[in-house]
Amino acid sequence: MMGPKADITEVFSSVQGEGIFVGARQIFVRFKRCNMGCSFCDTPNEGIAKEHSCASLMSEIRSLQEAKGPHHSVSLTGGEPLVYTDFLKSLLPLLKRAGFKSYLETNGTLPNELESVIDLIDIVAMDFKLPSSTGERAYWKEHLEFLKISARKKVFVKSVVTTDTKKEDIFEAVRLIGSVNKKIPFIMQPATPVRNFNKTLGQNRLLEFLDIALKENIENSRVIPQMHKILGVK
Repeated sequence: MMGPKADITEVFSSVQGEGIFVGARQIFVRFKRCNMGCSFCDTPNEGIAKEHSCASLMSEIRSLQEAKGPHHSVSLTGGEPLVYTDFLKSLLPLLKRAGFKSYLETNGTLPNELESVIDLIDIVAMDFKLPSSTGERAYWKEHLEFLKISARKKVFVKSVVTTDTKKEDIFEAVRLIGSVNKKIPFIMQPATPVRNFNKTLGQNRLLEFLDIALKENIENSRVIPQMHKILGVK
């Protein structure tokens, strides 16, 4: 029987540019499709994708490891990797058997899909999609369910903040994190100007958002921009 396949736009080696593992060398696997359409997205649903089997993808991952040397982990990014849950169920055990750590980058809106693969994941880099930032509906219920599942593994929460972000959304994000575990890191990431989003957020506003988190005792709160954009790496 033919195994599951996935539409993948890129497989490459670079450094992680976001969150608490910024600067770590990773192999990136970028899945094409996503279930959202955020206004600030820098990887929209476009471009040419190659249909991969698990075997063909593992071959590329191993080749990059041999060519570039040791990597911290394999970043499953997108798009939204959890759109391809059946594929992940087959891929993740192969990664583990080959000695790779899995690093799931996800929008945090598909808790049922996460539940089906969480035992195979090592690290979860989870977004909170703030409605005032994304221009989409709120996903607080999904985010809370998702974070509770993610907390079984190493997890941090990242929220993109823009000039439209409301303080109420930061308060709600902080409240949800605190209700699960106040030690979960919370990263506020200023949106990088891209396509139809080209406004930058001022320092005072960023500090205001950070103070909200710190005053609610989310001690591992940080403001971290997209460092790969600043460094000019992929």
